[in-house]
Amino acid sequence: MDDDKFFAIALEEAKKGFHDGGVPIGAVLVSKDGQILGKGCNKRVQEGSVTKHGEMSALEASSPGTSLPPPAAVYKGATMYSTLLPCVMCTGACLLYGIGRVVYGSGADQNLKFDTVKILESYGVETVCVGNRESEEMMARWVRENPERYGREPWAEG
Repeated sequence: MDDDKFFAIALEEAKKGFHDGGVPIGAVLVSKDGQILGKGCNKRVQEGSVTKHGEMSALEASSPGTSLPPPAAVYKGATMYSTLLPCVMCTGACLLYGIGRVVYGSGADQNLKFDTVKILESYGVETVCVGNRESEEMMARWVRENPERYGREPWAEG
């Protein structure tokens, strides 16, 4: 699997979301044979959604325009690329659909409450942190520029 190539696509999705005023988290879901199943960015701000995280957008994009999602077997062994470590909700979605690998840019602050790496690995999911500084800086900039919105994020509560 070409982690650099697919992570770069996730980073481009994060940039799109950031430029639209949203939380800069992008994701791309790639099948075990290297096909992009879906990609997306966090759209919580743009759509006023509590669940439209980057990973959830990528999962949703994997069945565009269909009344039924693909069978769960399509996701078995897939890799979720995310610019930040998935939150507990997105971690649960990865586990539910049998996604076998999660490649992320950085750990970021939002997952200090929940050790999602430990959760993923306890279910046999391989995790890879690529330590991407650009994704970290983009998120830090968004937090600085949006203190009123950041304070509403579940991970920002004490």
